[in-house]
Amino acid sequence: MNRNTPNDDDRNNSQNEANALWSIVGYLISGLLIWGGIGWGIDQWLNTTYFILVGLLLGAGASIYLVWLRFGRD
Repeated sequence: MNRNTPNDDDRNNSQNEANALWSIVGYLISGLLIWGGIGWGIDQWLNTTYFILVGLLLGAGASIYLVWLRFGRD
């Protein structure tokens, strides 16, 4: 029989929290990079300056929504 000691449970909990934190950071950075990049590309294509802001806002909002879907609906 394999029984976890309280210290093993604490380590597993802290590892799970660290993994969740890195997942959240990854969602936020990737949303900003992808949608900001799409906005930048549209700005270059149309010779404008405001689509990058729209893309960054859209990316941040979508990332926060994905984080809420993944981690916040308990």
